[in-house]
This record gives sequence, structure tokens and C-alpha cells, in this order.
Amino acid sequence: MGSGPAAGSVRARYLVFFQYLGTDFNGSAAVRGAQRAVGVQNYLEEAAEKLKSVVPVKFIISSRTDAGVHALSNAAHLDVQRRSGLPPFSPEVLTEALNTHLKHPAIRVLQAFRVPSDFHARYCATSRTYLYRLVTGCPGRLDVAAMREAAQHLLGTHDFSAFQSAGSPSTSSVRTLRRASVSLDPAGPFVLPQESRRLQFWSLEFESQSFLYRQVRRMTAILVAAGLGAVTPTQVKMVLQSRDPLGRHQTHVAPAHGLFLKSVLFEGLRDLGPASSSSKASGLMVCSRRPQTAARRGHLSGPPGATACAA
Repeated sequence: MGSGPAAGSVRARYLVFFQYLGTDFNGSAAVRGAQRAVGVQNYLEEAAEKLKSVVPVKFIISSRTDAGVHALSNAAHLDVQRRSGLPPFSPEVLTEALNTHLKHPAIRVLQAFRVPSDFHARYCATSRTYLYRLVTGCPGRLDVAAMREAAQHLLGTHDFSAFQSAGSPSTSSVRTLRRASVSLDPAGPFVLPQESRRLQFWSLEFESQSFLYRQVRRMTAILVAAGLGAVTPTQVKMVLQSRDPLGRHQTHVAPAHGLFLKSVLFEGLRDLGPASSSSKASGLMVCSRRPQTAARRGHLSGPPGATACAA
């Protein structure tokens, strides 16, 4: 017979999707100790204290974002162990409880799912997509053709050392970039008509299973440089092949406030999205080698992004 507060209790693991405006946070990861800067994880775990789990709840976040970076949909797994005799929370009740007790209006839990006890939100993720929003108001516009040509040189499996900032914990700098796109976007409902006539909005999207530290912001910076004529697409290829993060063009990093983590995808998570029914959402999901489907994508109205007019 077991003894202690956890005897007879059942531990349930959940995968949750959440979104946030990163302006007020020191990144997604928790900040421990007496530091004033606080991460998104701090607020999530503070809300989870109200669940009265036998064991303190810890969020294991799929994708760590830097200070100032936003997320349309990030993911994390967590374990909740209720007292003996109490059934596990349904995913719907868990989502509502977390949102009720969240103390920061810039964070919102989108949806929760039951997953097996060995599921891991970081290691089971098969795809991550980042979106960078640009706004231009200069007399000269971006050369989109040059940007798209330069982006083609980044696609595929490469050593991305040239686009990695110091401080990366990764043991390997080889990554596979599956998609790099540049597109012109509508102004959106929050831009005045007179402003929309002189401004142009652009989206840069990058998809990979994982990225190096600040890789997306560095790639964004060099693609914008190609759009402004500061580098040629061929030079972008040479930068990649140099594997030198300290070269003339490699040291430029796009501002954090224009970057959004758009989605995190998982294999084997069927019917995972806004249209999921209650019965489907409460079922167990597996981290397997079955065809992947899109994760829940939140709807977050954030800042338009960084300007390409800056020197």
C-alpha cells in the first residue's frame, strides 16, 4: 500500500496550445529567482496552482521564444495529479480553469488535449512555423523577386551556423528549412485608410522541425537586405556557405516585435484544431509516425511588425 498525499491519485498529462503578445515578457520560458522580468511560463504555472494538483504543475514548452516575440500558437505539456478519488479534468474544464486564473490579459489558453504519459511537447513536435511581419513606408519598395530568390538558397538541409547567435544550446547547427516564403499582405482592420495607401505589409514565413537561436530573425534580416539591394541573392548563398556568424551581413538581427510563432505541429494528433468536438478532444493522442495535421492556430491581433525603412 502506498502512503503520502499522492497515494491512490491519478496523474493525467495534457497538451495545451496557448497564445500571447510577447511585449511584456522576458520570453516564453519561466524566469526563476528574484529577477523582475517574468516569462509567459510563470503566469501559466501560477494559474495552474489553482488546479490544486498533488504535485506542482510545470509547463514543458515546445518552442522557446525570446523577449518581445509573440505566439499565435505555442504548445506545452503538463501533468495534473488530483487527490485520490477525483477523476482527471476534462480538456475543456482544464482550458477554462487556466484562462479563469490567468492574471495577464496578453496570454490565452486556446485548447487542451489528453496525451499519453510519455508524450513530450518539445520532442514530439514535427514542424514549427514562424511568421515575421514587415511594414514598409519608404519611397522605394522592397524587391520581392530578389528576396524570394535569396530565400531559395536557404531551403533544404544546411549548416546554418552563419545564422546562429551566440548562446545557442544546440549541439548541431544543421537544420532543414522546408519553407521560406515572402508575400504581400492586406493592411488589416487596425490601419487607417489614409495610412494603408502609403504603407505596405509583408509576411515572411519559415518552416522547419526546429530552429537555431535567433535563426529566423537573422534570416529575416538578410532577406530584407536583399529586398533593399544591400546584398544580392548570390551573396546570401555565400553567407550561408561561409558558416561564419560574425560576417558583415550576418550580425544583423531583425527586431523581436515583428516575429510570431505561428504554429507547432505534431504527428498522430488527429482532429486537432478549432473544429474538434468535445469527444475527440478528450481522447488520448499519440506521438507516432502517422500523417501530421495542423495544430490549433489561435487568432491574435498584434503589432504590424518591424519596418524595413530603418537604416
